[in-house]
Amino acid sequence: MKKMLLLAFAAGSMLLATGCGTPAYSPTERHQQIARNWNYEGEQAVDDIDEILLLRPASHLSIWNLR
Repeated sequence: MKKMLLLAFAAGSMLLATGCGTPAYSPTERHQQIARNWNYEGEQAVDDIDEILLLRPASHLSIWNLR
């Protein structure tokens, strides 16, 4: 019974932990980095789809700039 209670407590505390705070970045900065990365990856996916469907001239460069 004690093991089950301890396991339930440990599982509950893991659900309440945010996990987004790092020593180097605040949660807001980290979320901005993640959103920027998702946006860039999405743009790269659009490039891949356009290349597969032959919607653009052949090129090995992306039209997106990484700033």
